[in-house]
This record gives sequence, C-alpha cells and structure tokens, in this order.
Amino acid sequence: MESIINHLQAVRDESPIVHNITNYVVMNNTANALLAIGASPIMAHAHPELQDMVKISGATVINIGTLDEYWVESMDIATKAANEFGKPWILDPVGAGASAYRNETITKLLKHSPTIIRGNASEIMSMAKVNAVTKGVDSTNTSDEALEAGIALSKKTRAVVCISGEKDYVILEDRVTAIENGHPLMGRITGMGCTATALIGAFAAIVKDPFHATVSAMCVLGIAGEMAAEKSSGPGSLQLHIYDALSQISDTDITNLAKLSSLSNNDL
Repeated sequence: MESIINHLQAVRDESPIVHNITNYVVMNNTANALLAIGASPIMAHAHPELQDMVKISGATVINIGTLDEYWVESMDIATKAANEFGKPWILDPVGAGASAYRNETITKLLKHSPTIIRGNASEIMSMAKVNAVTKGVDSTNTSDEALEAGIALSKKTRAVVCISGEKDYVILEDRVTAIENGHPLMGRITGMGCTATALIGAFAAIVKDPFHATVSAMCVLGIAGEMAAEKSSGPGSLQLHIYDALSQISDTDITNLAKLSSLSNNDL
C-alpha cells in the first residue's frame, strides 16, 4: 500500500508528460484521466514531430483501436524512438484477433519490445496464440481464463503483461499480482481499458519498475471506479465521477480500499 501511495504522489508531484498515439473514440477520455491523476497528456501522431515528442515524454502509449496506414507508421516511428531514448512504452492491442490487419500491426510492434502490454482477456489470449472469442473489441473471456496465456506472453516478450477484467492480473513471467478493485459499471463506459493503459503510462514514466508501475495504476483506477460508483446513477455520471475520484483519491482511500494479492506458483 505504501508503494502505491508513494507512486501516486510522485505522479502528482512530477506531472510526467505521457505521449499517446491512441484511437479517435477515447482521446478526450484518456487525456482527461491523465490530467485528473496529475499527468500531462500529449496526443501526437504526425511523423515529423514524433522524435521530439517521444524525447520530451516520460512514456509513450500505443493504442491500436482505430487503425490506418499513416497511424501504423506513426506507431512504428514512435516505438523505435522510445527504444532509442530509453523510454518505456506501453502497448494496448485493442481488438487483437479481430482482423488480420490488427494481428499484423501487433506483430510489427512487438518487434520493438514493449515495456508493458495491457489488454482484456481475449486480446491477451489472441496475442499468446490461445483460442479466444471476441465480440468486436470486447472480450468474451474472463481474466482468469487468460492467466496462463498472460504468463506465456510475458515470458515470450519479456514485457509486463496486464490482463484487465473483473479481476486484474499484472504479470512478469512467473510473478503475478491480482487486483480485485473496480465496479461492474466501469465495463459500460467506452474505452475504460484504454484509460487504464494511459494511466499505466503515467506511472511508468515515474516508477522505474514497470511491474510496480502497472500494479499501482490499475489499483488506483479500480479504487477510483469504486468511489465514483457510490455517487453515480449510471455510466454517464460514472465517467465524470471517475475523473473527480482520480483527482481526489487519498492515502486513506488506498489504504482502506486496495485489494491486492500475490500469487505463488502453487496458485497458478
């Protein structure tokens, strides 16, 4: 708990720049969430400025939700630059398995060694070449069903893998933390997973250990969702209250509400 509290305070104190190449649907939502947590978002995909944007940012977030050829090249340039400048970059493989083009794009991006991969259960299972059922960009698998695939994907890529769902898992090879914070209403807001990825970017920009950064981000968002749900009458008001909760979440909230557990090899 103390680490999560310290990480959140560091994000608020240092206000890291988080560079996002993300999808049209969630741009406004993720930018507002980053501002609410205390980070500084940049949404930039123009080829001539990508080197500069990656260089000044603490982390780069790549979200493949709305693909086209120009943006795929932007993602390729940005991830190469992140490696060149020693910056963490986070991959959100939205809709993995839904089309050959998405799968080809993911394969291309994986060659640039993402620091962290965050996806829903079906996306992670697809990336690990496990049979998964998708409904557009939504998952019809549970995070528990994807846990073995997540471990395999982390071992293959050497990236931290985060499976989001009713229960979130953060994985680094055989190291697994489960997070049971959140609220079912969060699943009825477009791009809540994309928001999680953006927040991971904010923490990864500050916290040197990407595993701890991911755990902190997912825990904070889950708690914020619980706090927001208490004041909300539906998904529309929940979205607004999540921004408020992200900006107001306190040390006491984290201490009292965080639900974390580490899994041993016997539990896997």
